[in-house]
Amino acid sequence: MTSAQNDEIRDVIIVGSGPSGYTAAIYTARANLNPLVIAGSVTAGGELMNTTDVENFPGFPEGIMGPDLMDNMQKQAERFGAEVLFDDVTEMQLDGEIKTLSLADGTVYRARAVIVSTGSAYRELGLPDEKRLSGHGVSWCATCDGFFFRDQTIAVIGGGDSAMEEALFLTKFAAKVIVVHRRSELRASKIMADRALAHEKIEFVWDSEVIGINGEDKVSGLVVKNRNSGEESTLDVTGIFVAIGNDPRVGLVKDQLELTAEGTIAVDGRSSRTSLPGVYAAGDVIDSTYRQAITAAASGCAAAQDVEHYLANIKTPAKASN
Repeated sequence: MTSAQNDEIRDVIIVGSGPSGYTAAIYTARANLNPLVIAGSVTAGGELMNTTDVENFPGFPEGIMGPDLMDNMQKQAERFGAEVLFDDVTEMQLDGEIKTLSLADGTVYRARAVIVSTGSAYRELGLPDEKRLSGHGVSWCATCDGFFFRDQTIAVIGGGDSAMEEALFLTKFAAKVIVVHRRSELRASKIMADRALAHEKIEFVWDSEVIGINGEDKVSGLVVKNRNSGEESTLDVTGIFVAIGNDPRVGLVKDQLELTAEGTIAVDGRSSRTSLPGVYAAGDVIDSTYRQAITAAASGCAAAQDVEHYLANIKTPAKASN
């Protein structure tokens, strides 16, 4: 494929979208930095594109659909002059004063600063009906969707701290929470495990893996298989929360930027500054703890302001060659 060099050197390019990328675009656009957002061809809008009602994002007392929230953010960024491109970055060269980004079609863009907001991906069970019933009983976020399962019996898949946190949180709404774990004991920390094991609303199905999800328009049951006996059984649940971890999308930068032990991009304190000058990161790609839309948006705001300060301090701005 032949590369198409774009001679313009932009002030800032934002890689990824979602709440962090679009918020960064709003702020950098309002600062007259004319940002280019390379939002992704499939992942544009981030995980909220797979969410139905969002009831915990401030400013929407009646809630808002995840895709609608992302559409609003995109339009707000474009209103102030951001350019949004629905394509994928395949390669980035981030060292040096001018950064280069290559797209799938061979087009190359250049910028003085880059904000990486590629997010993270929830680990999935890999079952055929998992995606089909996403938002219709299958969820990866108890904080986002737990409210919709009031007085119901629901399942949490996993055995680590995140799974126990999800299960304990869901007891506020559900009549019963069934934790399905592949092993005979939890991987969670002792304090989290003890809390879950002692809770009257939480039951455990040990040494079992999920092999099927029942339901046409919404979840009606979960099929599990005991790993010791091979026996299969169906759990009568109307909700399934998958809590087997998530993976930051760092494939483009893992060999260029410093990463944390959790695999997220390392940043300097509360800032968005990465290990390379002129490269910033925001959202779930730097956050292994909270992973909420509102914290991602706040992170995008910080990244935009960090970029604005960085560009203002460049003594001799690079100029495009003729």
